[in-house]
Amino acid sequence: MMYQHKYRTAAEAVQVIKSGNRVFVHGSAATPLHLVRALLNRHASLEDVELVSITTLGELNLMREEYRSSFFMNSLFVSANMREVVNEGRGDYVPVFLGQIPQLFRKKILPIDVALIQVSPPDKHGFCTLGTSVDIARSAVDTAGYVIAQVNPLMPRTHGNGIVHVNKIDVLVDQAQELPEVNYSTKSDEAGAKIGEHVASLIPDGATLQLGIGSIPDQVLKNLRGHKNLGLHTEMFSDGVVPLIEKGIIDNSKKKLNPGRSVTSFLTGTRRLYDFVDDNPSIVVMDIGYVNDPSVIRQNPAVAAVNSAIEIDLTGQICADSIGTYQFSGIGGQMDFMQGASMSENGMPIIAMPSTTRKGISRITPFLKEGAGVVTTRGHVHWVVTEYGIADLFGKNMQQRAQLLIGLAHPDHREMLEKACYERFGKRSMRSVRNS
Repeated sequence: MMYQHKYRTAAEAVQVIKSGNRVFVHGSAATPLHLVRALLNRHASLEDVELVSITTLGELNLMREEYRSSFFMNSLFVSANMREVVNEGRGDYVPVFLGQIPQLFRKKILPIDVALIQVSPPDKHGFCTLGTSVDIARSAVDTAGYVIAQVNPLMPRTHGNGIVHVNKIDVLVDQAQELPEVNYSTKSDEAGAKIGEHVASLIPDGATLQLGIGSIPDQVLKNLRGHKNLGLHTEMFSDGVVPLIEKGIIDNSKKKLNPGRSVTSFLTGTRRLYDFVDDNPSIVVMDIGYVNDPSVIRQNPAVAAVNSAIEIDLTGQICADSIGTYQFSGIGGQMDFMQGASMSENGMPIIAMPSTTRKGISRITPFLKEGAGVVTTRGHVHWVVTEYGIADLFGKNMQQRAQLLIGLAHPDHREMLEKACYERFGKRSMRSVRNS
């Protein structure tokens, strides 16, 4: 085995971590579960170890009572397996644009003592890759005082700027591990299918796509199969884009930056996706500081940025990270791409969401819930889409916005919203709704 002198067991490798250290944990499909579990096994000898990460996948069980004084999760994006940890006082959340997280590491605002990462095996020249998640891991590796890497033969070798030489890694731990798989191609309901149709109708041939995760982006992609010359520049993608790339619908021929190549920062999906990107030069996985930079995003033509929301008030304020004070996710890259798309030539920043929750509660509300975070301001919102239609809020005054959004609400909630609109705006001149 090459570089044999660097290999240790996971238990040996994590002995370097001391009480009070800040430890970066590689995220998403690249979460190094073998290393993290070895660290958790040391809980009795550690106090106040701060874990820093964006989304992680897999069972980490940080809510166990014996971990209370040993570990604290300082989350940069709250994933499903960390919601209880963050909301029950075992951790906290840092509100930050995804594209600016590398600055926290590079400027020593959050200096990293030890980085736990997962990499593809070193090639004959000694180069590994960060595989499915370059995102914030690139800056963590570059700035950490000590780097421990789980070397996984099942991790795809990806192109881009996630290449790391073993000389940059202090310890290697050999451990094959199936990557977590997430299937976003779930069967959509009627509302999701209609939203997909509406959003696709806004996207012209030659557009550059940014799509989030979930059933709505999947429905949008299914409705783009008649398009041509689409590009891809997105913080993440999953299996849904693969058929469009294979059929040449996404060919990146019109992009001004990275023409001919699909650009992303991390990938999460099924084994089909991981095999598709393995050593595929048409896919480049890049530092999130580049991918999510609005000044980079805007340079591509007709950027169609499709994101979602938990709720939107009648003036257009978007809450996408919390349910009241309950921290559900994070700011992520929504604002990075909403701003970049709005500055792109013929760009389309789009918020797409069902009109109601699964319990029938309206997502279009008179006011955001008390404690809710405003991820996208009403000054940044342009297109809003629900199953009931499409509204363009750009350049609209407050009363016009309210009327347009009421038209996108579920019929069962429109009377309530109309009443709220009248109570707030009823005394204003009707001239304010002209051409609404």
